[in-house]
Amino acid sequence: MERPFTFINSAMSADGKISTKKRKQVKISGKTDFDRVDELRASSDAVMVGIGTVLADDPSLTVKSEERRRRRVSEGKEENPARIVVDSKARIPLTADVFKKGVGKRIVVVSKSAPSDKVEALKAKADVIVAGGEEVDLPVMSGELKKRGIDRLMVEGGATLNWAMTRAGLVDEISVFVGNLIIGGKTAPTFMDGEGISERSEAIELDLEKCERMDEGVVLTWRVRSSGSK
Repeated sequence: MERPFTFINSAMSADGKISTKKRKQVKISGKTDFDRVDELRASSDAVMVGIGTVLADDPSLTVKSEERRRRRVSEGKEENPARIVVDSKARIPLTADVFKKGVGKRIVVVSKSAPSDKVEALKAKADVIVAGGEEVDLPVMSGELKKRGIDRLMVEGGATLNWAMTRAGLVDEISVFVGNLIIGGKTAPTFMDGEGISERSEAIELDLEKCERMDEGVVLTWRVRSSGSK
């Protein structure tokens, strides 16, 4: 199956948390890392998040730098990469910032279990892909994205989508900013949640490609070596 080159980018605390136990967003990195992330967005064909991230944070997922937006236009692209939301039940509000802010293509991926009236309403706002029965079939989705000309896909979470994509063998690279703070809390989301593994033999192994000190933390870039689903 052909699919886009896919990488996850995230920021987490020194203890692996991405938000508080109340799922409130916390500033983990600084200006240099924000600029790094903006460049990653600008150089991607699409940016993808899960519905949980949209409901919790309402991100616009746009390229913030005017210079980078101009560069994309000079290359024959739209100002922003396509913005994708994985939303099996079509719960995304039609007033979400991803629909309201910035120019560019929007894609919402739903499953067959999504209410038909909500799916029809979404079609006025986005390209809707139906993949899977109860939940979104991620491999099918990835194939559909490739067919739509998406060759480089940036995944920005949240924790459930990070795990599901990686476990399905659909992630090639992972970049994580590790910040200089401890958040704690057994219910606070980690960089990857989901079901997890039972045995060491099921672990998804990585090769460290780069380690770079940045702001008050460090950026780790890993190549995904193997997946339990392969």
